[in-house]
Amino acid sequence: MHLSPTSFQPGDGRPSVTGVGTLGSMTWLVTGGAGFIGSHVVRAFGQVGLETVVLDDLSSGHREFVPDDVPLIEGSILDTDLVADALVQHGVVGVVHLAGFKYAGISVERPLHTYDQNVTGTAHLLDAMASQGVDAIVFSSSAAVYGTPDVDLVTETTATNPESPYGESKLVGEWLLRDQARAVGLRHTSLRYFNVVGSATPDLYDTSPHNLFPLVLNALAGGRTPRINGTDYPTPDGTCVRDYIHVADLADSHVAAAQALAEGRPLEPVYNLGSGDGVSVREIMTAMAEGTGIAFEPETAPRRAGDPARIVASGELAARDLDWQMRHTLLDMVTSAWAARQAH
Repeated sequence: MHLSPTSFQPGDGRPSVTGVGTLGSMTWLVTGGAGFIGSHVVRAFGQVGLETVVLDDLSSGHREFVPDDVPLIEGSILDTDLVADALVQHGVVGVVHLAGFKYAGISVERPLHTYDQNVTGTAHLLDAMASQGVDAIVFSSSAAVYGTPDVDLVTETTATNPESPYGESKLVGEWLLRDQARAVGLRHTSLRYFNVVGSATPDLYDTSPHNLFPLVLNALAGGRTPRINGTDYPTPDGTCVRDYIHVADLADSHVAAAQALAEGRPLEPVYNLGSGDGVSVREIMTAMAEGTGIAFEPETAPRRAGDPARIVASGELAARDLDWQMRHTLLDMVTSAWAARQAH
């Protein structure tokens, strides 16, 4: 039995749905599935034959990022009834939870909004799941839970010390999953992202106004010179070192986590999706020039307050349990991001 494209009237207790889905199937709900990362996760599920339904309020996501054959429910995770109805309507067996307010810097200026979206929203989602007996969730967490670590290589046992409302809200989200697992047997894992870049297909691209890759690519596309903030760090070339991972590799590990939960295999409560080997900002700039074919010498400026010299994470646990691999080089990340940027 197939659900035809339908538009329900507001107030009738049912979500507004576009696209085509299958009732009673083994479907996963992807919250935030119209965003840059979420849309890649949806594509990765489809590539292994797993059906998805997307819930997104389109505040930062894009309707055109959702494939035509995937149902899109436009709405908020704060709407418990809408979420519960979506779980029932689409025979959902698990949730990949990416919806949230993800701008760490802006979260300092908008802490209440950040907590409302990321903490209250997650609580409402878990409430809807419990009401419908959906007991599996893969949670999108963040490296921001670590703050400024004092170790060269971050592991899952590195102390958490978030330094922004965003990082705090992601850590509280992990705690909510942990506590709900104790209360009702929720099966869960949280994936801590570092710097997610690149693109698996030219029709999906990073539209964040704050991330390094789109900032540099937009500058180059507009004839401006990208800038390095800080060249006097205690690193090999004096610029900050960070962990960059390709969005397609990240998406594949979400599928692996969902499959493990579906099969009842035990997972760790948290995993770092890290490279184990950082890249400096100057190395990024060199790769940008090569990958775009635009020669430039980056401008330099003083350090920004609060930028640590190095944040790099081990991905060993995720490699063991979630098929985590760095399948793409830095140049792959740049060229794929540039191709997607050029396509729009």
